[in-house]
Amino acid sequence: MSDVSNYLVCASQRSGSTLLVESLAASGVAGKPQEFFQYFTASSQAPQPREWFAGVHDPEILDLLAPIDDGIVDTRGSEEWKADILDQGRSPNGVWGGKLMWNQTPLLIARSRVASGSLRTAIRSIFDGVDPVYIHVYREDVVPQAVSMWRAVQTRVWRDEAGVHSSGEDGAVYHAGGIAHLAGILLEQDRNWRRWFAAESIEPVEVGFGDLVRNPTDTTARVLSAIGQDPDLAPPPPLKPQSNARSKEWADHYRIDATRNGYPL
Repeated sequence: MSDVSNYLVCASQRSGSTLLVESLAASGVAGKPQEFFQYFTASSQAPQPREWFAGVHDPEILDLLAPIDDGIVDTRGSEEWKADILDQGRSPNGVWGGKLMWNQTPLLIARSRVASGSLRTAIRSIFDGVDPVYIHVYREDVVPQAVSMWRAVQTRVWRDEAGVHSSGEDGAVYHAGGIAHLAGILLEQDRNWRRWFAAESIEPVEVGFGDLVRNPTDTTARVLSAIGQDPDLAPPPPLKPQSNARSKEWADHYRIDATRNGYPL
């Protein structure tokens, strides 16, 4: 399997995409995929907890989130930025991998300086006018996804190494309104990916959270095959899901609150 393919994982936060890209990276033949497009030029940082809640004024929610750090301005031009991400995302065999969330698409378009404002043109501009292999990672149930993100924005812990015990006592506090706000964002992100794929007549490799968690090695093998690499190189999962009994309790609690208050489900 000598064909080299660039690929882009298209997802929303807490969808299982980190498990997939870490597994692909651990194969040694599928690039070094990272979330290259999440960083604001003004701060060189990914969206911070309070930035996810722009327009929200409830002090009960905002008081649970860390203050915004101004960060450092990224002064790289478009060509230097492109060269950096291409270098950082390639494995020795030449395969490049990356991950893009829908909320990051305006950043990608702006940094690539595509005059048309087209997302597909912006993506192609990174790869000399050629499409990468598109991989769509999605989560079938937004409730545990939003619960997971609500915990993560409070604790700023976004991943859990495989084999490391994680207790449920992380200091995060349940708040139905906070979870509802994030559930709305996550639902719209996945809808936008699906609309975009349909509008562009793209048939991505589809990866559901359920399959990824139940059969991580087999799912990684399927993606390796899709990008022209040996599926037998799929490794055991390097990360474990962060969901625990507390997450499940919050999800059950939120479903009750959502039904009562008309929150997203």
